[in-house]
Amino acid sequence: MAKDFLSAIEDRRSYYSLSKERVVPDKRIKEVIDHAVQYSPSAFNSQSARVIVLSGQSHDQLWDITKETLRKTVGNKDFEKTEEKMKSFKNGYGTVLFFEDQAIIDRLQEQFKTYSTNFPIWSNQSSAILQFIVWTSLEIEGFGASLQHYNPLIDDEVKKTWDISRNWKLIAQMPFGKPTAEPGDKDFTPLEERVKYFQ
Repeated sequence: MAKDFLSAIEDRRSYYSLSKERVVPDKRIKEVIDHAVQYSPSAFNSQSARVIVLSGQSHDQLWDITKETLRKTVGNKDFEKTEEKMKSFKNGYGTVLFFEDQAIIDRLQEQFKTYSTNFPIWSNQSSAILQFIVWTSLEIEGFGASLQHYNPLIDDEVKKTWDISRNWKLIAQMPFGKPTAEPGDKDFTPLEERVKYFQ
């Protein structure tokens, strides 16, 4: 039986211990992500979100690129923890890359000058909504995932490797796979300090 929406939100966590074991057919992954992209809201219905889904060799290649880019940036000293983290992502089944098409943002800024400074903010907000929908949808299908941000360090190499438009700005990376360990405990700030109700 499918999870209800609130249960799916509660169970969506950051999973760092993943395997490449198939959880659902690739066709189902495509259905879930296509649906999220199609129906995710965006300011002025800009539909500026762009997504690339990597699996198999392409998924592995992304995390090799990220590892070597970080090695060049931080050097080999104390690189062991970083290398382990890259390995944990590579151990997963796939990665969702989230982009925003800057050509659309630029056009809206030109068209609606009063709101020009807001469009990059709204773009990030709509991307965040899409990321949440995809993450929660993958959770419902039985995957674990996490959200990573190795941009802009890896941007050039990613665009070159997969021939991605220069107008697409990389926002986040979401490695996913079958969970092999439970996430850690999560502490919550009391809701009374975070939410206020008035009548």
